[in-house]
Amino acid sequence: MKKSGILVLVGIFLSGIAVGQADYAFKVLANKGSNQVKSGDAWQAVKTGDRLKSTDEIKVAENSYVALVHAKGKPIELKEAKTYKISDLEARVNTTSSVVNKYTDFILSSNSAEAKKNRLSATGAVRRGGLNSADIKIFLPESQCSCEYIYNNNILVNWEPSKGTPPYIVTIRNMFEDELMQLETPETFVQIDRSLPVLATEDAWYVEVRSKADAKNKSDRYIVKKLSPTRQESVTKLLGEFGAEMKEETALNKFILAGFYEENKLFIDAISAYEEAIKLAPDVPTYKEAYEEFLLRNKLKYQK
Repeated sequence: MKKSGILVLVGIFLSGIAVGQADYAFKVLANKGSNQVKSGDAWQAVKTGDRLKSTDEIKVAENSYVALVHAKGKPIELKEAKTYKISDLEARVNTTSSVVNKYTDFILSSNSAEAKKNRLSATGAVRRGGLNSADIKIFLPESQCSCEYIYNNNILVNWEPSKGTPPYIVTIRNMFEDELMQLETPETFVQIDRSLPVLATEDAWYVEVRSKADAKNKSDRYIVKKLSPTRQESVTKLLGEFGAEMKEETALNKFILAGFYEENKLFIDAISAYEEAIKLAPDVPTYKEAYEEFLLRNKLKYQK
């Protein structure tokens, strides 16, 4: 092949890469309010999952919110009511490519209309209200799913009662059925710190919730397990690949972390991340809806 022919092929190859890289600047991961995007001459409503180009503009309405993730992985939250040029937002991106988009793609596909339709089809024959007869449903994974492991020290245990009234008694036992801890709460959740001396030496423990007024109104028993040291180190390494951009305490970052934990079968950690995202942005429906879908598709909660 002549040298000129080789140069033409190389040019085509490189231009193909450039086109692929320029396919979009940002993806919309969450949206609240009457926000609009201008692509060309027309303004249209912003939708979760939209891909915005460098030549676009986005108009954030009053009391609204848009969460974007750049093609290189940088998350950006827009809260101020104004019109932004996407090219100006790109100028804020001074990071190298990260793994963030791997998990944002997972989040968007998991919460798509098609994914929800498939979930509803798969569970259509299931009796609404639950698969078991427990009066209290704890939002923890069943032991047979191999996703009952915990990476972080803080564990959020929450539940939904079909019978009984508060207060509730939460009992934690070790594998020998010895009681390690008992908590009383008027709420439908408790925070547990697994670094406490009573739990720190245990590799696994059982969790059960009952109504204080009637011990017969209780949950099934669930198991929580510590990761092996090797797996713990592996998850730490994976989290390190996110880079400094994800260390800021924002709802968007917590949402992305929830996707990371779910894909790595760390459902208990994902629950905490979703709850933190909602706490940081309580008026953004995207996070609440995604959390509900997460619980339902992983059978941590049953369709009513």
